[in-house]
Amino acid sequence: MYLEIKNLTVDLGNFCLKDISLSIHEGEYIVLIGPTGSGKSVLLETIIGFYTANKGEIILNGRAINNLHPEERGMGIVYQDNILFPNMDVYENIAYGAKKKYSDEEIDEKIKDIAEKMKISHILHRDISTLSGGEAQRTSLARALIVEPKIILMDEPFSALDITTQSKLTSMIKQIVNDYKTTVIHITHNFNEVWNLADRVGVMKDGKLHQLSSVHEVFSKPENNFVADFVGVRNIFEGTVIEADFEKVIVKLDSGSTITSSDTEFVDKINKKGIKKILIAIRPENIIFSNESFESSAKNQLKGKIINIRETGPTVLVSVDVGGDIFRGLLTKSSAEVLEIKNDKEIYMSFKSLNVTILDKYKYNNNNNNNTEN
Repeated sequence: MYLEIKNLTVDLGNFCLKDISLSIHEGEYIVLIGPTGSGKSVLLETIIGFYTANKGEIILNGRAINNLHPEERGMGIVYQDNILFPNMDVYENIAYGAKKKYSDEEIDEKIKDIAEKMKISHILHRDISTLSGGEAQRTSLARALIVEPKIILMDEPFSALDITTQSKLTSMIKQIVNDYKTTVIHITHNFNEVWNLADRVGVMKDGKLHQLSSVHEVFSKPENNFVADFVGVRNIFEGTVIEADFEKVIVKLDSGSTITSSDTEFVDKINKKGIKKILIAIRPENIIFSNESFESSAKNQLKGKIINIRETGPTVLVSVDVGGDIFRGLLTKSSAEVLEIKNDKEIYMSFKSLNVTILDKYKYNNNNNNNTEN
């Protein structure tokens, strides 16, 4: 394994990273998400050496680096607010970090190469004060990459940019880090960056890493109710297990509705520990709406009353009350028109048992009452 973090704890007095462990392959692109204050930036700055761990190990390519100074770790870091030297032009800024490592001829060749990849060849001799936000961030990234660091750490690098520039840089950076075979850990609040960049995504809260999996796994099979809520599952319910075998789990919600899940990974835990109360989650895009009851491969079918309709860009978020449980599903605008969606209308919903995920329960202070319309 290229980067290993073992039982990392960092106590800053008013905040603490708690027993974080993760392993990253060389060349892998890891994206970290989580609410503000969850510890993402502290984790990055501990990896690079700005903070000292109270406990645990950071191992890079088989070597413990806890006691190395930041400049000895062979890493680069890029922040949201790019820090460029105002008394140097673009070329000089990119060259700055490489002077200790390469000759002037090598630096010139490398700058030409990375400037072409970053599409900034035409601004190499521009004054920093004349750069747009996207140009400045590309310059900052080029300066970090030119020294060929073992790892690039990026802390919301695109968040200060407009949407169009974000999109262009996102597609560009993935290709460039692949070309340089760079390992990346990238913090963002933008889910588009998660989908477009990440090989795996980690979800953090309260100084803990709650899940580190493929993007599909995190968004479709979150490990607990915090992760589910954070990645937009929206439908999280508590119920009682009335049957559990290695093909299905049948759960009765407090409202009386019965839900079948094919998520059988929890069956051993349910049966061995005698667990009765569990949480289930259904992503809104996996709910199918119909004006009539119908037979389909969907194992679950419920009837309820529409209580809220909200347009969210090209889609419509429809909230349906089923015996006091509020289910939320997504429709295209054209589908909503065909179904004649309106408040107080009765409607059928169906969803496959494969799309019903069983969650671990994570207790946190946020109000997460799924029966309250937000």
